[in-house]
Amino acid sequence: MEQRTVLVVLFDDVQSLDVTGPVEVFAGVGHCLGDPGGGYRIRTASLDGAPVRTSSGLTLTPDSALADAPVPDILLVPGGMGTRGGDPGLVDWLRVHGPRAERLVSVCTGAIRLAEAGLLEGRRATTHWAYCARLARDHPGIEVDPDPIYVRDGHVATSAGVTAGIDLALALVEEDFGREVALTIARHLVVFLRRPGNQAQFSVQLAAQTARREPLRELQRWISEHPAADLSVEALAARARLSPRHFARAFQADTGLTPGKYVERVRVEHARRLLEDTDDGVEQVSRSSGYGTPEAMRRAFVKTLGTAPAEYRRRFHPAPAAPAGPATRHSHRPATRHPHP
Repeated sequence: MEQRTVLVVLFDDVQSLDVTGPVEVFAGVGHCLGDPGGGYRIRTASLDGAPVRTSSGLTLTPDSALADAPVPDILLVPGGMGTRGGDPGLVDWLRVHGPRAERLVSVCTGAIRLAEAGLLEGRRATTHWAYCARLARDHPGIEVDPDPIYVRDGHVATSAGVTAGIDLALALVEEDFGREVALTIARHLVVFLRRPGNQAQFSVQLAAQTARREPLRELQRWISEHPAADLSVEALAARARLSPRHFARAFQADTGLTPGKYVERVRVEHARRLLEDTDDGVEQVSRSSGYGTPEAMRRAFVKTLGTAPAEYRRRFHPAPAAPAGPATRHSHRPATRHPHP
C-alpha cells in the first residue's frame, strides 16, 4: 500500500495537543494495518530546524528545517499562542509551499497562519470559537463558520480548537484507508467515535450559558435528564413557577437561547448519542429523545447536522462484532494491534 507523507509545522508557543493529537491518529494507521512502516510517514519541521517550546513548556525537536522538508501529501499547521503574533518567515514559507501540498490542514488557530499566507481567501473555514470573530474581521474574504468542529473546502481543511484536530485527522484517515481503520484508531485513543464535521464545537450545555438564577439552572439540568418530557414553554414555565412570558424572557436573558432552541439542541444531542452508543432502532431513539415521530427527528437532524439519523448512525456507530464461529473467528476481526504501544 502506498505510504502517504505528513509534514507538521512547528513554532514556539505551539499548542502541544494540536501537534500530538493528529500525529497519534496518523501514527496509528500503520499499527492497525499490521505494518508499522505503512500508512503515513510523519515528519516535523520548524522554520530553522531548531527545537521549539510549546505553550505548556514541552520542548519538541523537529526532524528538519522547513526548507529541507519534502513536499508532503498532508501539510498540517497547528495553532497555539504562537499564532497571535506575526511570524513573517513562516507566513512567507506557507505562501510559497502551502499550495504545493495535496491537502492543506490547520488545527485551531493554525487557520490564522493560513489566512495570513492568503491560503484561505475565498474559502469557507473555521477555527477555535474564541478566534472566529478575529479571523472574520482581519480577513473579510474568508467565509468563517464558527459552529462546526471542522470544515472541508476543496483540498483545504480547517478545524476548531485543540481536540477537533483529532476528529479532522480521523476523517482524513477514513478517506485514505477506510472507515474500519479510522474507527479502530478512535476506539484505541478512547475517542470512541468520530464526530461529524458539522457537529457544533460545544455540547448544548457548554454552548448555552449557565443560568444565573438557581431555578433556571435546575431547570437546565432537568431538561437534559428528561428530553422526552413535555418541554413546551408553558410546561417549563410552570416548573419554574413563572408565567410563560416572564419565563421565556428570563431564560433567554440568562442562557442566550430561547427555551425552544435550547430544547431542540438538547434533544438532537441526546438522539445523536443514542445513535452512536446503542443499537436502539430509530423509532425508539426518536421516542426516547422527545420526538413525536421518526420523521420529526429526521427533520431536526437534517436542520442541525445536515444528515438524516440513519446516515448518521451508518457513519458514526461501530458495526456489531461478528460471532466468533469457526468460519468467522478471524475474518471479521478489524485489527489485531494497538495504534501505539
